[in-house]
Amino acid sequence: MNKRLEKRHKRQVARAGERVKLSQPDVRTPEQVKAARESSQGMTGGNKSAREFYSATTVKPGAGS
Repeated sequence: MNKRLEKRHKRQVARAGERVKLSQPDVRTPEQVKAARESSQGMTGGNKSAREFYSATTVKPGAGS
């Protein structure tokens, strides 16, 4: 049974190796990275907290009945 498990494990490892997707390295210059960070902060509103985007009061379904 041990040999069978070894073969099964080898197959699983081989199949998993085929499915692995390697990410591409970041080849941007430091200036490009900085510019991208600044532009993404401008889109999200900077230092605003996430709570400001939602209503302060929540209504639970069935609570008003």
